[in-house]
Amino acid sequence: MKDVELKLISELMKNSRRSDRDLSEALSVSQPTVTRTRTKLEKEGLIREYTIIPDFQKLGYHIVALTFAKFHNQPSPEILKKAKAVAQKKLGEIEEAVVIERGIGLDSNGVVISFHKDYSSYTKFKEWLKQFSFIGPYDLEDFLIDLDDEVHYRHLTFSTLSRHLETLKRGKLEADL
Repeated sequence: MKDVELKLISELMKNSRRSDRDLSEALSVSQPTVTRTRTKLEKEGLIREYTIIPDFQKLGYHIVALTFAKFHNQPSPEILKKAKAVAQKKLGEIEEAVVIERGIGLDSNGVVISFHKDYSSYTKFKEWLKQFSFIGPYDLEDFLIDLDDEVHYRHLTFSTLSRHLETLKRGKLEADL
């Protein structure tokens, strides 16, 4: 990835509402270069969307749930295909889930991140997750975040990740020297 592309992504992660003119000043390149680069990154799928991160508590959410799934058996490709089809069809029913992914860690091989107005909403959501039992036996473990807690260490933001991208580029430049 070119330096200007990485810098542009980093700047947009900090604030995607910035104009191409403002970005060109921050990147020390011309405004047409920013526009061309942004368009290229969008077409290549490196920029998926432009969005905001609201204050979820002020929107009425009180719980963020990380639900970890541990499937006991490796499902066959046919079962995984069926599970994916069911999940895609059913996702419209369960808007609380913002991330559903396979992975590894914490003795689990799947994770769901969801937002809930209250504990009752979360328990209904967890019941919804049980419809995938055709995949095979699995356990669900939860980590619930109380958004009403007075102590928060770092809210969800992409500015931190943006700064991390900048350090990766600096590290590459230092390694090249």
